[in-house]
Amino acid sequence: MRVCFAPIFFLIYYIPIWTGSDVFARLSAFTMVPLLAIFELTDFFDGYFARKNNEVSDFGKLFDPFADVMLNLTVFVCMITSFDRISGGYMPVVVFVLILYRELSMNFLRMVASKQGVAIGARKGGKFKTVFYITSGFYALLIESAIRLGIGFGEYMSILHTVALVMFCICLALSYISFIDYLKNFSSYIRKDL
Repeated sequence: MRVCFAPIFFLIYYIPIWTGSDVFARLSAFTMVPLLAIFELTDFFDGYFARKNNEVSDFGKLFDPFADVMLNLTVFVCMITSFDRISGGYMPVVVFVLILYRELSMNFLRMVASKQGVAIGARKGGKFKTVFYITSGFYALLIESAIRLGIGFGEYMSILHTVALVMFCICLALSYISFIDYLKNFSSYIRKDL
């Protein structure tokens, strides 16, 4: 569901920007946060019931992080732009690109380990990083939804944008810290392929 939802979320976010339509902007404001919440909950319940029913699989260990990355990167690419062209987006392009590089590198690491017959499951650092990704995405999305509904923040807008910038920079730092942790713990599988 998360993989299918990612392009739908992208369209819901960007159609009001492309068209400049206030009607589409209001509709998107009412749908983006609830839909994202539903699909993030599916991730939680998927993992919860897989562990509870002892149905954790190697496929799930690979596909679940892939689905997370698809959805999170889609939300992040949306956060580069805002319906309010004056205030601009919430995440600098350079932060997005560096996070994208990390996520692509992590998927490569998973493929190499998979070739060795090892499925790399989520580690604590990776889970914490994902929770912070989600929190940051929701924070910026709530601001964006308020803007699309015509709720002004006045002089506080620059503060809200600064908080979003700091949160996304923390996302970047956490992504590389967790990636280094994965490299340290699974580097033996990379060396076998060299």
